[in-house]
Amino acid sequence: MSKVQPPAKLKGWEQWGNTEPFEDLAGPFFFKKDEAKGKHISAFHCAPQHMNGGGYLHGGMLMTFADYALFIIAYDELDAGRAVTISCQTEFLKGAAPLDEIVYADGEVTRNTRSLVFIRGRVYTGDETTLITFNGILKKMAE
Repeated sequence: MSKVQPPAKLKGWEQWGNTEPFEDLAGPFFFKKDEAKGKHISAFHCAPQHMNGGGYLHGGMLMTFADYALFIIAYDELDAGRAVTISCQTEFLKGAAPLDEIVYADGEVTRNTRSLVFIRGRVYTGDETTLITFNGILKKMAE
């Protein structure tokens, strides 16, 4: 699978790595460095394939995006190394992002050890409505 161009609303954003087949299919997801805040943020365009049968943003999509966001939030701490998710807890606060909305994620690394990165974050809409909060742990892998 080749890189996907971001929608017009996310012009200037980029994709992680050369190819991420699952994330491209589920999202696609994008990220950039927010220079004003000094941290990396993630985003995706809420499209029909992200909705559940009731017409709301699917909870599984939010959890998938949170897992992606863990790596973006920890981007600098991973220093281009590999890692895997060993834990990700999600708290649903409000589950209705409208169709055609840009959904964002940001957060912070709360601890960075030789082998683990601890992260907390949130997924929100452009008007700053928080949809979910999440906490996760990434395990750094040897190259």
